[in-house]
Amino acid sequence: MPKRHQFTLRARLISFVHAAAGLLFMLRTQPSAWIHAAATVAVIVAALSLDVTRSDWCWLIAAIGLVWSAEGINTALEQLADAVHPDEHPLVGQAKDAAAGAVLAAAVTAAVIGIIVFWPYVLG
Repeated sequence: MPKRHQFTLRARLISFVHAAAGLLFMLRTQPSAWIHAAATVAVIVAALSLDVTRSDWCWLIAAIGLVWSAEGINTALEQLADAVHPDEHPLVGQAKDAAAGAVLAAAVTAAVIGIIVFWPYVLG
């Protein structure tokens, strides 16, 4: 029978510490995360500079979250796949490619959202 975990504030805080460690691992080890970080900063600076509306902020934050979530899942899948099968294997490679494709789809979606949101501000 699976071990049941008690809901405690201490356990929740420990979960947040582990989640932060995962984000830091991703930022330290994944070159794509560096690109996402630069894009995130650029979007925030542009949005602040252009004084975008609250609803536009919501779209931008959702797009940023989408990309970071996809990158986190991709990183987790890559690490798990390497742990389970360290040698090259066609199925592992296909799984990694599919996860990377999901990140690409999220990034393209975020770029389109960015264009739709920023276009009217840029045109004036």
